[in-house]
Amino acid sequence: MHKTHELSRPRRFLPSTALLSAFEAVCRTGSTAAAARELSLTQGAVSRLVQQLEGRLEVQLFRRERRRLIPTTAATAYARDIRKALDLIARASLGLRANPGGGTLSLAILPTFGTRWLAPRLPGFLAAHPGVTINIGTRLQRFDFAREGFDAAIHFGTPDWPDAEHLKLFDESMLACAAPEFCAAHPVADPGKLAMLPLLQLESRPTAWARWFEVHGVVAPAARGMLFDQFATMIQAAIGSVGVALLPEFLARSEIADGRLQQIAGRAVRGLGAYYLVWPKDDAEHPPRVAFQAWLGAECAVLRQEE
Repeated sequence: MHKTHELSRPRRFLPSTALLSAFEAVCRTGSTAAAARELSLTQGAVSRLVQQLEGRLEVQLFRRERRRLIPTTAATAYARDIRKALDLIARASLGLRANPGGGTLSLAILPTFGTRWLAPRLPGFLAAHPGVTINIGTRLQRFDFAREGFDAAIHFGTPDWPDAEHLKLFDESMLACAAPEFCAAHPVADPGKLAMLPLLQLESRPTAWARWFEVHGVVAPAARGMLFDQFATMIQAAIGSVGVALLPEFLARSEIADGRLQQIAGRAVRGLGAYYLVWPKDDAEHPPRVAFQAWLGAECAVLRQEE
């Protein structure tokens, strides 16, 4: 059911795209002449559109100085928001034209999760939903859905994304892994000996090694070793015998299976976070997202059964 209060905004607060485009172009280009060239209008027409917007909003947006329009501080901030809104409308229109038979899902992913786990499975979703197009962007941190224009995101941590719904995908189980050559050069009989080796660190998991040692009853060493911002580069460093990597089991499986990495000591340790699909609370009925949510939930249920 649609929220009726969203339809009751005064019309003067919903100016036409012609008015908003002229205003945004003047703010961005710095003159009515440049805005007119960009919009294929006359300079006078742009000036009139700006005046109409000021009248519509009952707010002065520009100071007039010697035939120049100088945006006020408030107008500059307003232009930034309008620019994002116009970009969102343009992307939606392009998505409709590119895919008139379905819909578009704009998805933010975590880099390694996206490339190593999600991407190989996406053909299955697209085959089952031929009318849906997925646009993917990478985000490492939480963001504002309204400002960024994404319909959903893959999130690691806890179900605490502000103003968002959460679907838990699976927990993270961590393995200590190293290259066979590294293991041969640094034989380790028990987890305690691991503390003496170079331990690769991930920025988003600052306490991962401490937890791994705690579960194994070992005093954790002071944090040291190379620092990475993505699992993908950490995996390649471990394969290159740089040190020991603490990796999610689902990411390490293929390297362990083909012999490029091996579990070096101890058992798998459940991490402190989990993977979630998140989406805005006020966007509960977007059909491509609903379809993707159902498909992703089923895929992760299969993964949990395999563990």
